[in-house]
Amino acid sequence: MITEIFDLIVDTVCSKKDTIRVAGDNKPSSVVKSQLMKLDHSHVEFVLNGIKENTTQVRCIKQYLLASLYNAPLTISNYYQSLVNHDMATGKI
Repeated sequence: MITEIFDLIVDTVCSKKDTIRVAGDNKPSSVVKSQLMKLDHSHVEFVLNGIKENTTQVRCIKQYLLASLYNAPLTISNYYQSLVNHDMATGKI
């Protein structure tokens, strides 16, 4: 899975297109490339955990992964904060 994610990132960053479709939006390729270049191991782990927890059918895994990777730096902190808030509210911590 890591190799496929890496290959998708490389394929996207090396794209010559002016726009790249992410989550239903055509975004400037420079924006998408910049966002993907910000990824580190914690973002990839976050995406892998999301894939592991997903129980719905994914029709286009390439677009699903690209959207997940693109959004990872934008959502990771809020995601983990919501988990902590839930655990605190339910007495788990």
